[in-house]
Amino acid sequence: ARIGITAVLHTWGSAMTHHPHVHMIVPGGGIALDGSHWISSRPAFLLPVRVLGKLFRHLFLTRLLQFHDAGRLAFFGSAAPLADRQAFVKYLSPVRRKRWIVYAKPPFAGPEAVLAYLSRYTHRVAISNSRLIAFDETDVTFRYKDYRRDGCDRQQVMTLAVDEFIRRFL
Repeated sequence: ARIGITAVLHTWGSAMTHHPHVHMIVPGGGIALDGSHWISSRPAFLLPVRVLGKLFRHLFLTRLLQFHDAGRLAFFGSAAPLADRQAFVKYLSPVRRKRWIVYAKPPFAGPEAVLAYLSRYTHRVAISNSRLIAFDETDVTFRYKDYRRDGCDRQQVMTLAVDEFIRRFL
């Protein structure tokens, strides 16, 4: 079957630290190759999440290396040495060994819910005004979620120097 995917690359976490991850909508099936009918996947998910994590990692890194070989990636500043293929492959080496986590949820309650979910990641900036607590010439204080904690400890407060806040925001 031909399946479709809608994906959004999200490059920061709640504390505005570098945390690249992908939010993705994957249908539970696809259109038959001859276009005549819908083919459903298994009742739960298209693939088991452990298999999906390994497969996505392999396909993503393989394609990334193909883009590099084709000259479709650009590297600037401190990343400029990664333009060399050998340096790029070495840089990716730890990522190939790391387990990529897949979190899968059952289908949404319809197309409107799917659009509402994805729009949260496509139509916002790194931090909303409602999370800002205080700021002055030297510091910015804001709320963030620490996903390693549970319950009321999950909401945390962080104060950063203005230049570090701007660096994270950008």
